Amino acid sequence: MTANNGRTVRDLRRENRAAVLRRLYFDGPMSRYSLAPATGLSSGSISNVVAELLAEGLVEEAGSVDSDGGRPRTLLRITPHSGHMIGVDVGETRVRVELFDLALAERAHADRPLPTRGTGHRDRYDSELIAGHISDGITEVLEAAGLSPERLLGVGIGVPGIVEHSEEVGAVVHCQPIGWEAVRLERMLRRPDHLPQGVPYFIENGAKTLGQAEMWFGAGRGARNAVVVLFGSGVGACVVTDEVEHGRAVEWGHLTVRVRGRRCRCGALGCLEAYAGAEALLERWQEAGGRPPSDTDEETALTAMLAAAYPADGGDPDPVAAAVLAETAEYLGAGLSDLINLFQPERILVGGWAGLQLGPRFLDSVRRHALSYALPYPSGRVGIDLGALGPDAVTVGAAILPLADFFARGGRRLPAGPSPEPSPAWRATLGTRLA
Repeated sequence: MTANNGRTVRDLRRENRAAVLRRLYFDGPMSRYSLAPATGLSSGSISNVVAELLAEGLVEEAGSVDSDGGRPRTLLRITPHSGHMIGVDVGETRVRVELFDLALAERAHADRPLPTRGTGHRDRYDSELIAGHISDGITEVLEAAGLSPERLLGVGIGVPGIVEHSEEVGAVVHCQPIGWEAVRLERMLRRPDHLPQGVPYFIENGAKTLGQAEMWFGAGRGARNAVVVLFGSGVGACVVTDEVEHGRAVEWGHLTVRVRGRRCRCGALGCLEAYAGAEALLERWQEAGGRPPSDTDEETALTAMLAAAYPADGGDPDPVAAAVLAETAEYLGAGLSDLINLFQPERILVGGWAGLQLGPRFLDSVRRHALSYALPYPSGRVGIDLGALGPDAVTVGAAILPLADFFARGGRRLPAGPSPEPSPAWRATLGTRLA
């Protein structure tokens, strides 16, 4: 049966279920009475949908609340253990895998360290090595929680670079700085020696998954226009505007900030990443006469640089480290000013392990430079702050990808098959605005 606008009754039921699930997820616990105005559905539709969701175990009762002169109203919420998702962060120093329940509470995690700074970044990011780390990490967290792969709603993976989605081969990753040229990551993961067939994968740029996490649960909540910056070994950004509700990753790190400047790891000259990325920052410290610790990961080396520039014991700071950090703050500020002028966001949030590590020390300086380089009108309306979700925000955002698909399907799991296809509406679900 088809409705007048071309949608079938099945489509309408799925949309009604999705509306109730989203509202309970973001604003629950809620009563049936309050769900009706919040979703725009009739009380009869709410009763039918809630009865289905209760019978399926997706929704459960969560106490009651007094009504105005009538019987207490039963509160409803999403059942946390009714679904599980995995989020993966292919980072600069490690591959982190986390298993979450439907309430995004962590159930288990696994870390696979990547080779140290002494190893070339292309060797560090060998695609077979990364695929093996992802597969092993997923197996580890499932075993730790006592779950089978069939219980998963899906696996979300945040990766560096540009992600192309192809119907023929799945997600293809293009990231020249790490030597990934059209890496068919999804096809690699679907090989029989990796995960069992039938597990849905959602692969996106890591800055985009970071941005999604901050917009849903972090410092971006309630904003209509925001830019979330990932500052790690390299730098990237996710832009969320009224026109691009579910966010768009932009290769901000490869914006030219200095003509004929330093060579970036992408091969071009003068990129922001060649001055502001943690890898380049440590190289510049060494070139200027500093002494970063050798054969350590970048997080440890950056900690040593901060300790040299800002001694905890109140001793004399290392002038070389302090000068390189001050120059980096100006480069970052200038880069942020371009984002302000281009997108006029109301918020800019700085995340990523290096951004969170450096932020408390020099965010004020970055903010000052950004506002001085940007146009007065947009710069007077933007707030620049650190992200709120910590260094593991990428894995949270990655786990949101299968969760969004689950909502778009009205709480129905993907059908069994070798390469299950996400719902066409799942990206729209990512654009859900939160007050």
